[in-house]
Amino acid sequence: MKSRRELKNYQNEQHSFKIRLGVLGLLVLIAFSVLAARFYFLQIKRYDYYQTLAENNRISIVPITPNRGLISDRNGVVLAHNFFVYTLEITPSKVDDLDATISEIARLVEVSPTDLKRFNKQMGESHDFESIPLRTHLNEVEAAKFAVNRYRFPGVELKSRLFRHYPLGKLGAHMVGYIGRINDKDLEHLAEADSLSNYKGSDHIGKSGIEQFYETQLHGTTGFQQVEIDADGRAVRVLSSQAPTSGNNLILSVDAKMQEIAETAFGEHRGALVAIKPSTGEVLAFVSMPTFDPNLFVDGIDFDNWNALNNSLDKPLINRPLRGIYPPGSTFKPFSALAGLENGIRKPPFSINDSGFYTLPNSTHRYRDWKPGGHGNVDMRRAITISCDTFFYGLAMELGIERLTNFVRHFGFGQKSGVDIAGEISGLLPTPEWKMRRYKQPWYMGETVIAGIGQGYTLVTPMQLAQATSILANKGVAMRPRLVTAITDANSGATSLTQAIVNEKIPLNESNLEIVKLGMIDVTLPGGTAASVGANAGYSIAAKTGTAQVVGIKQNEKYNANAIDERHRDHALFIAYAPAEDPKIALAVIVENGGHGGSAAGPIARKVMDYYLLGKLPVLETPVDAGKPANFVKPSTPTIGSAPIKPSTINPNAATKPTKPILNTPATVNAPEEEHYD
Repeated sequence: MKSRRELKNYQNEQHSFKIRLGVLGLLVLIAFSVLAARFYFLQIKRYDYYQTLAENNRISIVPITPNRGLISDRNGVVLAHNFFVYTLEITPSKVDDLDATISEIARLVEVSPTDLKRFNKQMGESHDFESIPLRTHLNEVEAAKFAVNRYRFPGVELKSRLFRHYPLGKLGAHMVGYIGRINDKDLEHLAEADSLSNYKGSDHIGKSGIEQFYETQLHGTTGFQQVEIDADGRAVRVLSSQAPTSGNNLILSVDAKMQEIAETAFGEHRGALVAIKPSTGEVLAFVSMPTFDPNLFVDGIDFDNWNALNNSLDKPLINRPLRGIYPPGSTFKPFSALAGLENGIRKPPFSINDSGFYTLPNSTHRYRDWKPGGHGNVDMRRAITISCDTFFYGLAMELGIERLTNFVRHFGFGQKSGVDIAGEISGLLPTPEWKMRRYKQPWYMGETVIAGIGQGYTLVTPMQLAQATSILANKGVAMRPRLVTAITDANSGATSLTQAIVNEKIPLNESNLEIVKLGMIDVTLPGGTAASVGANAGYSIAAKTGTAQVVGIKQNEKYNANAIDERHRDHALFIAYAPAEDPKIALAVIVENGGHGGSAAGPIARKVMDYYLLGKLPVLETPVDAGKPANFVKPSTPTIGSAPIKPSTINPNAATKPTKPILNTPATVNAPEEEHYD
């Protein structure tokens, strides 16, 4: 028998064991309770959430890219449309040996060095899990050949993609613009506009011109499909779908044929032309020469083409109507004349006796007229007709720079026109305050003198010059220029017209307008500076020629175009509206380094006006293939400087003007020793 002591120890051990067993049981119970609670939470409380996750593991949301809206001219000629093509695409993350895979693919279908360069470039800009086109525009034979061998190439797919195409190629490229692959900067803009979700599945976006400005109208709304997928990620069936909404179609105010006539008329010259309907602001033609083929950019431009376009001295990618800035030269004189008349500085029958030069008080410096010996007795109307510099030198001095700039600013000089294309610059309408800020120098009287003839610091874009001419033709009513006149809903087919907007109504005296108009009509009549342009026109033309210096010449030197570099020759300018009594078209033409406005720029304007007003087709010097626009051959000489010009020391009585037009740089000028030729 156990002793009392042993019995007591046994009882203690039993008691301890029961306590430990109870604690352990309690712990097990607590653990099971926690598991039960967690089970309840996951299965009951979070059922919807985890069901969604489970569904997402077997259901993929596939975006459906919408058809991009079409762009056509006023007559229905398509300028931008879409078509489906076969593409061969690789998802790098799904390919073990990329180089070997591409080599094997090249045995089935042609893969050019250009294709490889584009693929490598896009791969560097994309994520590994994104599919990247290796070949685009496969024909049916190539597509079928790859489809048969598809099983050999995991991570490589044959797809059908929607591609943008510009059927007229180079015609109106700066106006229509182009689309390109979406980059990081585009993604930032889309995020700011809260539009990222609408671009899922989209690879391209408008980069310039109408394509960029009307991106929200053209893109449409992205659709989607709910697709059931298996464990390998292959689609099993479509569960549901929402169709995409196509982008809206745009109708432009331009006439593609007139655009072709204008571009062809430039020949091998550089320059720009803008034509506007004065009563509505509709842009009838928008020309920037030389031009380029926007189709090069759709699929990602290759290095060779990009290098040729980007490094060309002719700057074919520059949108000259909006970003080219030039001295307006004598085309500025009608506006100076109207400023003098409206401010009461010149009242008919005021006239001067032009001796061929103008001098400031207490100065020996001569501001010469373009005609040695002068024009004799000249009144306002005749001063416009024969482009008498001396008359406008004196007018500018009596007006003063403040009154002159304040008046012409109403015609759109020194400010953006508001046309529906991004990237427009403001040009330059100088003031004493501007010069002090820019150069820390006071304004000199000599600078006011030459401002009256459109020289000096004054710089305009072709769009501004055309807009100013349109306002003059419309008797002071400034209509905002616009290229898109109607938007058609791609689904309903309903067409809505864009609204004509009046920017300003300038209160002008009818008799003053008449004097300026008559002077401009005489420009195209015998004895005027553009008599050949108006010869046998069949309608009246109010016009003004202009010749703007690119480099200065000394007092005793004579301008000789043949003795200087082509890039340093004068720019040719021409503005006009017609018919003069009831204007239907107003335009501005600039031919870089073209010489005289009447002989270089005027004939281009005449061809455009003949077609628009009379339906007359010009006789082409070189044949153009049927159905294709005339493609401009780029000249080999440079166009425009790319860096600001250093201002030189300025004499208080010396003329001041730019030595060359500048694109995309602050307007800066030199002070040459002579002022103007016409």
